[in-house]
Amino acid sequence: MTSHASEADIVSPSSSTLLNIVTQFAADLGAMTDLLTLGNRIIHELCHAGATTHGVLFLLDREHECYRRASMVGPVAPALIPPTLDMSHPLPLHLLGTNRIMTQTDSAADIQDHDSGVDTRAAMESMQVTRVVPHLNKGRLIAFSLLGAAQPLAGEIAPNKLLLAALAQTATNALDTIMLYEDLHRSHMLMKRTDRLKSLETIAGGFAHEIRNPLTSIKTFIQLAPERKDDSQFIQEFSKVVLDDVYRIERLIQEILDYARYMEPKLTEEDFNDIVVSCLYFIDVKADSYGIKIEKELASDLPRVMLDRQQIKQVLLNLLLNAMDSMAKAGGRLRVHTHKLVKPGGNVWAHIEIEDTGEGIQETNLEHIFDPFFTTKHESGEHEGTGLGLTIVHQIIQEHHGEIRVKSSVGVGTTFFVSLPALPA
Repeated sequence: MTSHASEADIVSPSSSTLLNIVTQFAADLGAMTDLLTLGNRIIHELCHAGATTHGVLFLLDREHECYRRASMVGPVAPALIPPTLDMSHPLPLHLLGTNRIMTQTDSAADIQDHDSGVDTRAAMESMQVTRVVPHLNKGRLIAFSLLGAAQPLAGEIAPNKLLLAALAQTATNALDTIMLYEDLHRSHMLMKRTDRLKSLETIAGGFAHEIRNPLTSIKTFIQLAPERKDDSQFIQEFSKVVLDDVYRIERLIQEILDYARYMEPKLTEEDFNDIVVSCLYFIDVKADSYGIKIEKELASDLPRVMLDRQQIKQVLLNLLLNAMDSMAKAGGRLRVHTHKLVKPGGNVWAHIEIEDTGEGIQETNLEHIFDPFFTTKHESGEHEGTGLGLTIVHQIIQEHHGEIRVKSSVGVGTTFFVSLPALPA
């Protein structure tokens, strides 16, 4: 008995060593924010702990309802490991049923799949796999690792199996966290895109109005050109006008395409007044149809700002459209005012106020207007609200290190104040 215990102490790590390995592994994974880097670290550690020649990590792809090969290490031919495995494949099915590490030395009774282990063993042999490690969380198999072997499995002893199980659980927790983060990130991107598309109808109306004049001049030139082809002065002057109008239409089309297509934030040095004018440009037709008078006061000394042009346009259009919706029944006045703001400490900001004479917001609702899914618009059709618009507005302003606040009085109107830090003079 004594000699056997001594052999175990030599072959396997002590409890303190096990704890140190798992603790360091957890710390490494906790510092990673990229799923690919995380997957590579996991499969490397599992291969090292299991003394295996190679390993492969498969991740759940919920969109396509399969498991996708994410990370590979060691000398294994890619042709042996398929790029995807269906959710009905024997390996994930078995892991879902047992939630334990499966080895080729398991007895037939241990492998409890639909074909008494035949399909499971065949799959392991075809991929030169000796162990399959589940990463199962709350009844969902989010990933699994396939491991080869560098030494006979008979040489394994309990502490090594415990280490592999502990590392596998640590990996599962890290994978679940980062996959949840990526899901939230995708949802946030979808929210931004959905909110952006909601205002495209208004932009399209403004676009139709704005291209009417350019199209008229182009049409006139085409109609007159044949009979005035010998009039060089006419051709030269009208050609210049038409070319300017074509460029104008191209710019409008590009604005709409840029607005509809969400991209990662791209900060550029911008004239804030220019963005304000561009947004007012698109809402002019809708404002006129509502009987709303637009008053703009744009400061000539407004400092330039580093910002994502399309995101800030989304902010301004959302606020402007909300203001017009509040005045849709009876018309009113929409005042847009920009000015330079110097805060205590000498910090300079570009500031805008968007003031309407609409219905106003009740005081009990004011503190919730930036909350997700909070809305005071419950009618159908055009004025139906999702409660996401102002949430996205608030987040964009925060990402730009700016500030947004609101004041409102029922029956009097609402004013939004937005400030963005200016570039140094």
